[in-house]
Amino acid sequence: MIVQVKDPVIEVHDLTVSYDRKPVLWDIDLTLPGNSLIGIIGPNGAGKSTLIKAIMGLIPVSSGYAKIYDQELKAVRQQVSYVPQRESVDWDFPASVYDVVLMGRYGKMGLFKRPVKADKDAAMDALTKVGMQAYANRQISQLSGGQQQRVFLARALAQDADIYFMDEPFAGVDIATENAIIELLRTMRDNGKTIIVVHHDLQSAVEYFDWTVLLNMRLVGSGPTAEVLNQELLEKTYGGKLTVLTKVGELLRKKEFPARENPAKATKWKR
Repeated sequence: MIVQVKDPVIEVHDLTVSYDRKPVLWDIDLTLPGNSLIGIIGPNGAGKSTLIKAIMGLIPVSSGYAKIYDQELKAVRQQVSYVPQRESVDWDFPASVYDVVLMGRYGKMGLFKRPVKADKDAAMDALTKVGMQAYANRQISQLSGGQQQRVFLARALAQDADIYFMDEPFAGVDIATENAIIELLRTMRDNGKTIIVVHHDLQSAVEYFDWTVLLNMRLVGSGPTAEVLNQELLEKTYGGKLTVLTKVGELLRKKEFPARENPAKATKWKR
């Protein structure tokens, strides 16, 4: 099941990506809606991170192309933000939490790239939204993994983009932090943003995302989460690993979503 979107914010056509001549994504044709929380789901090695990097122009493609708002990326780059995997970052870089978040404002700074009051205020506001304002002057290397993840999220918020690509933003965080992140992403969506999240947990995907992309080197499914996360497509995506699929299938049939901590009770960030 692959649903084509009218007036999509992101279009991918015939996209193939290879590493050392070995394809990791094959002929991806995809359209994604705006003002949505979108999850990209699939097994390890499925090409999930590769897909968003290809759309962002961060890696070369073998064939095909992607458009954002029906334009080439370079024309809309200031409207797009990217939060990479925490493991891909050199956290020993000597920078304060505030400095890292302020980097999100560089695209909006003037000719001489000097932050003005509006940039500084935006950086502190972003830190406040993720509960990290008290850590503004701390070195980024001194933070825990979950705190570093929040700082990266704050940097993206400071950019004030329209589309956010996030690569495993829930990796390595506790459940209270995860709940607070998803509540923040929901607020961003409600304010007109589009958030595309590479995610690994099928059970939480059921409740987190409006739209789900199922990927395993090829596009298996794309559409409203309740329609795409069905037993047939999950088996095609995961190759019949029924210990995982049966549990998710039961959740879907019963409409009993995972009894995770109530997000309404976890909107404050844990320090």
